Amino acid sequence: MTAAGGIYSIFRLILAEPGPSWAPRRPRIVPRDLGGRMARDRLRAPPHLDYSKHIQKAEEAARRKNYDFAVQLFQQLLEIDPDVGEARAGLRRVLKRRHEAKKGGKLFKMIKGATPLAMAKTLAKARKYDAAAKSLESYLATSPMDEEANMLLGHVLESGGHYSSALAVYEFITEIAPRNPEGLKRAGAMMHKKGDHQRALDFYERALEADPRDRDALKARKDLSAEAALSRGRFDEVGHSREQIVDKEQAQRLERSHRLHRSADELKDDLVKLEERYAEDSSNVDLMIEIAETHEKLRDPEAALDLAERALSYRKDSVDLQDRVGQLKVKAIKKAIRRADKDGDQEMADRLEAELYAVEISELERRLELQPGDANLRLALGRAMMRQERYDDALAQLQKAVADPRLKSDALLALAQCFQKKGFLDLAKKEYNKALGDSPGVDERAREILYNLGAIAEAEGNSAEARSFFARIYEVDIGFRDVAAKMEQLK
Repeated sequence: MTAAGGIYSIFRLILAEPGPSWAPRRPRIVPRDLGGRMARDRLRAPPHLDYSKHIQKAEEAARRKNYDFAVQLFQQLLEIDPDVGEARAGLRRVLKRRHEAKKGGKLFKMIKGATPLAMAKTLAKARKYDAAAKSLESYLATSPMDEEANMLLGHVLESGGHYSSALAVYEFITEIAPRNPEGLKRAGAMMHKKGDHQRALDFYERALEADPRDRDALKARKDLSAEAALSRGRFDEVGHSREQIVDKEQAQRLERSHRLHRSADELKDDLVKLEERYAEDSSNVDLMIEIAETHEKLRDPEAALDLAERALSYRKDSVDLQDRVGQLKVKAIKKAIRRADKDGDQEMADRLEAELYAVEISELERRLELQPGDANLRLALGRAMMRQERYDDALAQLQKAVADPRLKSDALLALAQCFQKKGFLDLAKKEYNKALGDSPGVDERAREILYNLGAIAEAEGNSAEARSFFARIYEVDIGFRDVAAKMEQLK
């Protein structure tokens, strides 16, 4: 059998999803060398091999919440080729989702992961990078959110020449630790290796937002800005030193335009130049977006909204522009509310507040239509509908949000509040008690729940029960709302 044929035979074995528990299990065949070591450890797939179907199968397993099988598929793909960036990124996502779906066992996971983590550090020091990466993946399978271990995985993959995989890990770090400048810088470096200078520059900008004095990020940003200008310039054709000076000035202007912290005067200067260009090219959508961004930075959401809506009229199917228009509408209304409050126009402020709630609901419904499985959106929509006293509509959204284990406690609390507003006190008590079971100790959430349970008991005329709920708050936080007065009343 040829090497390629052997690889495809492995795929046929690893990508067959396990059948029902009663089905006979096919023995797992793994090619071995004469020394008894797994030959797969040293296999490298031919460059033309297409992994897309296998990755799709793993992602489909993840969508069905068959996380263990999805993890197995991604891990086996990475054993065949450690530098399949899409598989490495997919593994990170699935491990995170599995971690969020499972609760408890933290101490056991720490003990279980200690050995592979220590081994990985030893292997990394010995420059056995592929072996170190496997040990780290073994550890991260139980502790996927460990920022330090993910960073070490990125470093060993990068040291082993697996740049696509390293990029996937660094990008994951920027998601779980968006203020970690090291993760952002390494993601920028990997993007630069790929030749994507703009995304590399974006990562370095974010690193500087986290740490404005980071010298490495400052230097990289300057170099990338100059490189981008040079690539668009005419240095290959330049024959006179004056032309080189012009191109150098262009590079400096580009570096200045990418600078994160800009003064209001600089932004106003930029705006004048952008509007001059726009007067000559009034259908340039990218220019409209750039002007809108500048207005937004100048804290003028109304002007930004006008430009963003104009850009959207040209690109009606752009989800990014739709999101931006929605965000700017909210900002513009909030600014108008502050202005009305300052002027003492309470009627106008109330009308604008109602308009704000309507816009928020409209935007959440639009986004939910695009992402019907996003429980966070459902929870936010339910809460927004409660603010408009649309309790039945809110209940419909919250009852679906409860199904997501990550949001269960928040959704149960909102659900109970909604039942209480409708006067269904028995249902409210039931949901409050469920939510209370998920609260450790008497934290802020627990205090809110106990207070509402006390209020329900008080409304039902059960003073002793009401006092018992208020007393649990009083013991830890005498200043919570009017709980001290309640305790006096219910002596």
